Amino acid sequence: MSAKDFTISIIVDQSPEEVFNAVTNVRGWWSEQIEGNAAKQNDEFNYHYEDIHRCKVKLTEVIPNQKIVWLIEDNYFKFTEDETEWTGTKPTFEISEKDGKTQLRFTHFGLVPDYECFDICRDSWTNYIQNSLKKLITTGKGEPNGKDKPRTENERKLSANT
Repeated sequence: MSAKDFTISIIVDQSPEEVFNAVTNVRGWWSEQIEGNAAKQNDEFNYHYEDIHRCKVKLTEVIPNQKIVWLIEDNYFKFTEDETEWTGTKPTFEISEKDGKTQLRFTHFGLVPDYECFDICRDSWTNYIQNSLKKLITTGKGEPNGKDKPRTENERKLSANT
């Protein structure tokens, strides 16, 4: 496997605007425990899941209905030797029209297979993008994690080990 950034895509019937609005509703698909704002350029928010994962995120690029770039300014993982692995990486959401539908391409620039967290992060992002965010876009209700509400198998395992 080559050292490539993690990428995943979904295609939905909803408009680019509906997809954009869902992505910026981070509490609706990633975590109920987001503190701060996550919709406009230079917004900042803090994410945390129990004492397992915390990060500070800044929106460095926002083009309505087209693109959102997050910069992970600070990160803590309880389960990796390098607790700061995500620091400086850029989760990026690109929205485009494709064959009368809307494609959301998520790339976590800097999240590469060399990272100790890669397998867990790949599995978690896959769940949050293909399951929770897609449900938020298509049904209006996502499946974010929250206090004592693990949503992925890895969150369940890591929670059990704390």
